[in-house]
Amino acid sequence: MTSEDLKTHAGPTVEELEHEGDVAADFLEELLDIADIDGDLNLDVRQGRAYVSVEAETEGLSVLSAPDTVQALQELTRLAVQSKTGAFSRLILDIGGSRDTRRRQLESLVDAAVTKLDGGASQASLPAMSSYERKLVHDIVSERGLVSESYGDGADRHTVITRR
Repeated sequence: MTSEDLKTHAGPTVEELEHEGDVAADFLEELLDIADIDGDLNLDVRQGRAYVSVEAETEGLSVLSAPDTVQALQELTRLAVQSKTGAFSRLILDIGGSRDTRRRQLESLVDAAVTKLDGGASQASLPAMSSYERKLVHDIVSERGLVSESYGDGADRHTVITRR
């Protein structure tokens, strides 16, 4: 492999991810202005991804913080970034702490699945969810000493949990 091949396979640099975050923040600021919603934007780079969070001290963001809405806004923001940079975006958007809230919900789903396994079930299936949420589930399941695999295609892709 040449050094050019390594560069194309290594993923985006921190500088490229920071630029991605800046482009996303510009898009989101315009969107919030149009919706007349106040919000402060914070940018970070975590685990090879641009991470943009929108926070507010008022309740105005609650209209945008439902999981499906955050997912839709994340996809729109990714498309806006891709349009501007020409590069595929894997950015993560958090609105009003929605990602932490969703992680707690996923932990509860995993705990309920563990209860089923403790009750004698050989496996427990979780509902279909996004790839980001499935990644969180796999991490949570691993932390609890269990095994998980994803099955299905597209919008029907879901996670099944089993014991080791």
